[in-house]
Amino acid sequence: MRIGCPKEIKNHEYRVGLTPASVHELVQHGHQLLVQSGAGAAIGLSDEQYVAAGAEIAPDAASVFARSEMIVKVKEPQPQECAMLREGQILYTYLHLAPDPEQTAALVKSGAVCIAYETITGPGGGLPLLAPMSEVAGRMSIQAGAAHLEKSKGGMGVLLGGVPGVAPAHVVVIGAGVVGTHALQMAVGMGARVTVLDKNVDRLRQLDLVYGNRISTLYSSAHALEEAVLAADLVIGGVLIPGAAAPKLVTRQMVSRMRKGAVVVDVAIDQGGCFDTSHATTHADPTFVVDGVVHYCVANMPGAVARTSTFALNNATIGHALALADKGWQQALKDNTHLRAGLNVALGKVCYEAVAQSLGYAYVPAEQLL
Repeated sequence: MRIGCPKEIKNHEYRVGLTPASVHELVQHGHQLLVQSGAGAAIGLSDEQYVAAGAEIAPDAASVFARSEMIVKVKEPQPQECAMLREGQILYTYLHLAPDPEQTAALVKSGAVCIAYETITGPGGGLPLLAPMSEVAGRMSIQAGAAHLEKSKGGMGVLLGGVPGVAPAHVVVIGAGVVGTHALQMAVGMGARVTVLDKNVDRLRQLDLVYGNRISTLYSSAHALEEAVLAADLVIGGVLIPGAAAPKLVTRQMVSRMRKGAVVVDVAIDQGGCFDTSHATTHADPTFVVDGVVHYCVANMPGAVARTSTFALNNATIGHALALADKGWQQALKDNTHLRAGLNVALGKVCYEAVAQSLGYAYVPAEQLL
């Protein structure tokens, strides 16, 4: 199969869909690789490394899209990239379609076969292709939150870990999944006072066994959530409903009653965000203020640590990339129910139920297209 890897063009996005090591794996399986010139240059992956791994270097994105049967990316295709997709071409990347009607419409119009990393499931449950970026974003959320608690960044001027004789910041983590677990790990390590909320009592029990009295665990009732948010210096939003828009758990009224100079980091912003007041921002302009509360809502947080993120992502994505290339998308999806869960749009149809419900499309199960 002819596989193309274009350079990412989203604001401050330096990750790349395929590393030289991934290219080498695909070439060893007999596939032809086309990598856009400079695709990995920002993170120290040169064109020469890709050539040594067996790739051909293409001068621009247009030639990559035109000549490839499968496109491997990191972030959702931007409008000019959607316009280059064609019927039957495989797109393998993060999509986050539920809060993005424009992208969904463009992908439906293209007729391409669009497989989303974030909805591919794993044998033991969970979302293994989303997990590495959730790990990165969870850890980064504390770094970002701690920085924006500084007065010069708009925060109230609080040191996350405090100092002897002065109380540390209170960090509230909403959601005890991958994002929340990595966020609280970092917050505990930096000496913050940490409260984590979730509706899964078994998960809270596991965290309590690991962290003991270094964290507080709360069942996430509406009352407990409101009390915790109003008492917080930093709130991390890490809730997820696979493939669907994130639930709006923190209302505008709750934000208006938060401490002035408090910070919220909405890691769920890729799926629309879990704060009523959230809207997506970029690394170039990462924050805005609502009612005195600093909002950090960067939609591609792991892009800031692009080298770490790229290698972590490729570790998770290469296996399914090989299956798609070796077998073709229909056979690969027939053979693997977990990969089949990644099919969001194909041949003009919406094949992921949560996306169809969120955006008003008819739902066509993947099985009908195989």
